[in-house]
Amino acid sequence: MPMQTLKWQDDALILLDQTRLPEELVYTTYRDVEAIARAIEGLVVRGAPAIGLAAAYGVVVGAHVAVDCTPETFCRRVEAAIARLACTRPTAVNLFWALDQMQEVLAANRDRDNHAICDALLAAAHRLFEEDRQICRQIGAHGAALLRDGSQVITHCNAGGLATADYGTALGVVYAAQEAGKKVAVFADETRPLLQGSRLTAWELMQSGIDVKVICDNAAAVVLRNEAIDCCIVGADRIAKNGDVANKIGTYGLAILAREHDVPFYVAAPVSTLDMELASGAEIPIEKRDAAEVRQGMGKPTAPDAVPVYNPAFDVTPGDLVSAIISEKGVARAPYEPALRAWVEP
Repeated sequence: MPMQTLKWQDDALILLDQTRLPEELVYTTYRDVEAIARAIEGLVVRGAPAIGLAAAYGVVVGAHVAVDCTPETFCRRVEAAIARLACTRPTAVNLFWALDQMQEVLAANRDRDNHAICDALLAAAHRLFEEDRQICRQIGAHGAALLRDGSQVITHCNAGGLATADYGTALGVVYAAQEAGKKVAVFADETRPLLQGSRLTAWELMQSGIDVKVICDNAAAVVLRNEAIDCCIVGADRIAKNGDVANKIGTYGLAILAREHDVPFYVAAPVSTLDMELASGAEIPIEKRDAAEVRQGMGKPTAPDAVPVYNPAFDVTPGDLVSAIISEKGVARAPYEPALRAWVEP
């Protein structure tokens, strides 16, 4: 079972600091909204579902800090916390989905006292956490059915327990297959520039006894040609209604390579990642990260100080390169819009 990524304890949010993996296993306690916002921005916590959960608990932290204020000031402070957390990372729609739910709880309880509102917000955050745990299991079960015993898969970035409340989305498929008695071997793209694949995915798979090899991102084509890969499985930060998928930079290139080598390319993500307001991936906002992440990879000079850098955190993979989208509701194949709409409609 992957390491716990976040938890609520003693009226505070505790986060596993993923910037310090795999060298150190460090948990940090947060009792301040601004500190939580910076932790999200600084990738202490990352992965779309985990970001949403951290933000939900961040709202609770803001409420606790303001609980002794007047009711009017209290509500303003909680709304300010929601607004600050919404500014952290623009691409992962789970963040906004979770904050919208917290806003609805605040609105529904405005006539209650501050302590009661705090309790309601905490209950909502706990509910989101438990729902995500169940969703991971359901995604895993649906996806595991697509893997044969002895499968070899490529994954990109980290969409495992470190990115969710349980054992992940893309990696959840691998864990579920293992629990079903299937052997699965994983090739993990290192995922430049911040190496979430080599630092995080390889680490958590090793913790769970999964056969894993790290490959350089630019080795994926050779691996697809030479290593009898059964499929690629990745997560997602936002999915448009036509099946276009925003995920960690490099996902699009891997999807093109998979198509060239006739290898299925699967996306595993919760329904909360769907953005049915967007006609296509062209409308998905793409976060641009600091140039230092490329010029000083992992703290060491890796490019000239003065060289300009283009550093998008995500790219968009067209839906026609996606073989299937796996969610807690099942497995969808093209054309995607009817299936995705059925998933989100009550």
